[in-house]
Amino acid sequence: MNLLEKILESKRAEIEERKESIALEYLKSQAAIRPSPPYFRAGLGGGRIGLIAEIKRKSPSAGDIRPDIVPVHMAAAYAQAGAQAISVLVDEPFFGGKESDFNAVREGAELPMLYKEFVVDPWQVWHAAAMGASAVLLIVAALDDETLFALIDGAARARMASLLEVHTAEELQRIKHLTAPLIGINNRNLSTFETDLDTTFRLLDQVPEGATVISESGIKEPGEVARLQEAGVHGILVGEHLLRQDDVGRAIKELMGMVWASS
Repeated sequence: MNLLEKILESKRAEIEERKESIALEYLKSQAAIRPSPPYFRAGLGGGRIGLIAEIKRKSPSAGDIRPDIVPVHMAAAYAQAGAQAISVLVDEPFFGGKESDFNAVREGAELPMLYKEFVVDPWQVWHAAAMGASAVLLIVAALDDETLFALIDGAARARMASLLEVHTAEELQRIKHLTAPLIGINNRNLSTFETDLDTTFRLLDQVPEGATVISESGIKEPGEVARLQEAGVHGILVGEHLLRQDDVGRAIKELMGMVWASS
C-alpha cells in the first residue's frame, strides 16, 4: 500500500464516522444560506500568473512545517502581499489541518478559498460549501470516473469550482472532454511524494483547450515562476516555501515580483 492509498483508506473511515454526527442534508441547508463565495478564477489568467498561497502545518514528506501557525494572521499576510486565493489544508492526520483553520480564514479574509482535502465523498463537497469555499480539490488519481464526475457535478450545484488535480498524461485523458476545466498539475507524485517541476512542462501541451492551469508543489524560485508563466500556466499553488519564511510578505514579493512587474 503506497502513501496515497493509506491516506485514502484513512479518509474514507473518517468521513463515514463524521457522516453519523453531521448529516448531509444539514450541510446542504447551511450551504444554501451562505452568500455566494468569491469567484475562484479571479486573477488566474489574463497574462499575469496568479498565486494561490497555502496554509498547512505539516506534510508526510516534509514533517513539521509551521505547526504554530495562526491561520488568520497568515491569510492576512498573504492577502496584503497580493495573493489571488488561499488554500487551506483541512486534513488533520497527515497534514495537521483543522476545520477551525478554514473557518478562521474564511471569516477574516475576502479572497477565494480552496478546500484542500482528500475528497472521496459528496459529504465533503457540501462540507466545503457550508464553510464558504470557492473551490474544492478533486484528485483524479484518487477517484474512479463515476465518483469523480459526480463530485464535479455536486461542486457546481454547490456554487464551487473543482480544481482537478493530475500528475500523469493518463489522468489528463480522463478529463479531456470537460469544457474549460480548472486543472492543477501536481509536480509531486502522491504515491512517493517525490517532486519534479518538469511534470508541469511535460503535461502542458496535453491539457484540454480553454483550461485554466495551476502548477502545484515544488515552486521556490522567481525564475521557475517566470518559466511557468512563459509556458502559459495561469497560476501556481505554493505552501511549504512560503511557510518556512520569517517574512511571508517579503517572500511573496521576491517569488512573484519579477512576473507581476512585467505583466
